[in-house]
Amino acid sequence: MVKLLTAIGLMSGTSGDGIDASIIQSDGEEELNIIDNCYVPFNSKLKSEIRGLKEKIEKQSDLDLNLTHIVNLEQKITVLHSEAVEQIIKKGKVKKSEIDIIGFHGQTIYHNSKQCISRQLANGELLCELTKINVVFKFRDNDIKNGGQGAPLVPIFHHLIQKKKKIQLPVMFVNLGGISNITYIDSQNQIKSFDCGPGNFLIDKLLQKKTNNKIEFDINGVTAFKGSVNEVILESYLSDPFFELKPPKTLDVNDFSLSLIRGLDLENSVTTLSELTVRAISNSLNILTDKPKKIILCGGGRKNKYFFQRLKDLCKINILNIDEFKINGDFIESQAFGYLAIRSIMNKPLTFPDTTGVTKASTGGVLIKTK
Repeated sequence: MVKLLTAIGLMSGTSGDGIDASIIQSDGEEELNIIDNCYVPFNSKLKSEIRGLKEKIEKQSDLDLNLTHIVNLEQKITVLHSEAVEQIIKKGKVKKSEIDIIGFHGQTIYHNSKQCISRQLANGELLCELTKINVVFKFRDNDIKNGGQGAPLVPIFHHLIQKKKKIQLPVMFVNLGGISNITYIDSQNQIKSFDCGPGNFLIDKLLQKKTNNKIEFDINGVTAFKGSVNEVILESYLSDPFFELKPPKTLDVNDFSLSLIRGLDLENSVTTLSELTVRAISNSLNILTDKPKKIILCGGGRKNKYFFQRLKDLCKINILNIDEFKINGDFIESQAFGYLAIRSIMNKPLTFPDTTGVTKASTGGVLIKTK
C-alpha cells in the first residue's frame, strides 16, 4: 500500500492580494487527493504595503536598503499565513496532528535570473513556531545554486494533473498570473516550461494607479473589450529582448513597465496590454516541437474573457479552462506547493533542466522541524 502524506500548500501570488491555502494528500508521485481549499484576502493596507515595497526594489542593492521594511513585512505576512493554516484546517475538518508538512512559498518581492536572486517574504522558522507543524520553504534556492532560474516551480504538478485526468498529449498549460508561464508536455511525455511574458501584472497595476485602487483588475476582460490595440506600442513591447531568448527563461514583474503606454487613455491602455499578454502566449507556440492539442488556462487570468477569446482567435487550438476538468483553477498553485513539500521531504526532484535550466534534476526546499 502506498503511503500518502497530508500537506498544506500556501501560495501568495504576484498580485499580492491574499493567500491561497489547500490541503492535499499525495505519495509525492502519481497519487493525489484534494481535501479542501480556502482563500484569505489581505486588507487594503497590506496590499498597498506589498505593492509599495515591490516598486522600491528594482535592483539587488535595494534589498539591503529596504532590509528593515522587508523583515517587518515578512513577519506580518508569515503571521497571516499561520492564520490561513488555522482556517484551512478548520474548513477541511482535519486534525492538526494529521498534517505532515506545510509547503510555504511566500510573497515574491524580487526575482532576477541573471543575478541568480529570487527573494520571497517567508519566515519558515516563524511559521513552524506558530503552527507547530513542520514547514518546507525556500523552494527556489537549491535550483538557483545549481544553475537554474528558480522558476517556474509548478510544471511537475501540471504533469500530475495531465496524468490524473488522462489529457491527450501534447498539451500546454498556461498559468495566467502576474507573469504568464507555460508548461508544455510533448508527445514523448517530456516537460518544457518557461515564462512567456507579462500576464495580469501590468494591467492590474495600470488600473490600480488610474482608479486609486477602486478597480484592482479587469474583471472578465470587460475594459479590454472596450478599447483598441495600439499596434505601434504593442510592437515596442514585443521587441523587448526577452522574447528572443530561448527557454528556460523567467521574468520579474519589474522587467516590463507602463512607460510605453503613458500617452494612451485607460481603455486603449488596457486593451493594448491585454493584447501583449495573449500575443506573448500565442508567439510561444513557435518554439514548441509539436502543436498542442489543447491549451489549458490556469490562474486568475483564465477568467478574463478577452484573453480567452483572443487566444482562441490567434492559436486556432482548443482553449479550455482547467475548471472544465473538475479542478478549481484558483488553487492550482497552493495545491502544487503542498505536493512540492511532500516531494521535498521525500528527497524527490522538484525542478529539471527543461523547466528552470538547472544543470540536472534538482531537489529543493528547506525543512524546518518543530521542536
